[in-house]
Amino acid sequence: MSDVALSVLDLAPVPEGSTPAQALGHAVDLARHAEALGYGRVWVAEHHNMSGIASSSPPVLIAHLAAHTERIRLGSGGVMLPNHAPLVVAEQFGMLEALHPGRIDLGLGRAPGTDALTASALRRSTDPFSNEDDFPAQLAQLRGFLRGELPREDPLHRIRAVPNNGYEPAIWLLGSSGYSAQLAGELGLPFSFAHHFSAGNTVPAVELYRASFKPSEVLQRPYVMLGTAMVAADDDAEAEFLNGPNVLQFLRLRQGRPGLLPTPQEAERALKDPGARQFADQRRASQIVGGPGTVRRGIEELLARTNADELMVTSVVHDHAARRRSFELIADAVDLAPREVRPAVAAD
Repeated sequence: MSDVALSVLDLAPVPEGSTPAQALGHAVDLARHAEALGYGRVWVAEHHNMSGIASSSPPVLIAHLAAHTERIRLGSGGVMLPNHAPLVVAEQFGMLEALHPGRIDLGLGRAPGTDALTASALRRSTDPFSNEDDFPAQLAQLRGFLRGELPREDPLHRIRAVPNNGYEPAIWLLGSSGYSAQLAGELGLPFSFAHHFSAGNTVPAVELYRASFKPSEVLQRPYVMLGTAMVAADDDAEAEFLNGPNVLQFLRLRQGRPGLLPTPQEAERALKDPGARQFADQRRASQIVGGPGTVRRGIEELLARTNADELMVTSVVHDHAARRRSFELIADAVDLAPREVRPAVAAD
């Protein structure tokens, strides 16, 4: 499987007994480790009002990671565009591209990435979801700011984002349903699907993206990346034990009780409850967890179903050393070798 590209999605998890500062330090260490192993990119996600996730400000964290790495691409997985003015995003990511040319990805989502009250605080609006239906218009305005070419009919056309026009990051659309899949296809943009929490929609969304795809100045053919939850260890039993905190944290989030990443021992106890066990079994259906052979077979099966161009691995493990080891074993499972991960650019 040496032809598959692998990347990393890092939420900068904050484990029980740790601090956000330690989590961010681990994010730097993981980015450097991923670069050495041959992973193509590291993305960080935007989450708010969640004590167990330290990546609340992707552009700040991306700048820090870029300053501590040499080649690996860095990006957002994603920036939730309805939370921000397009001009602000254009300035932040135009600056990142100017500082680290050819290394910056701007993955964009349309969900709030938080609860309704926090979304309203971010947007200073009494209606936290008022801007989601404007996503295509926001995206068009953002791209116009980055390129310095807002149409004259736009009331903001005289405003210039600085840096711009030559400092444009690679733009991706993110999604967990068909909406962004179709929009990405129609615009000829690369598409990243959140298989790790919407596995039932993966194949329909990927098929819709490919069916909707129109070649553009960005891409000459569709490019699909799947966000995929994986945990690898020396054997299946250890991997399942290490994966328990991720399952329990996700369950608590669904219950409206977000918190720090629990220990494997706490997760093992909590997941013995019949209701929690049922949730864990459902959650596991979208994950690839096990020893090297199990992980390799899981990746092969996922690629056979989706024909994805790239897998973006999220491996949420309480112990940082075990998390590093998980990424090592995943890389070994596919015979990972350093490669160019930018999508194919349209022919001139």
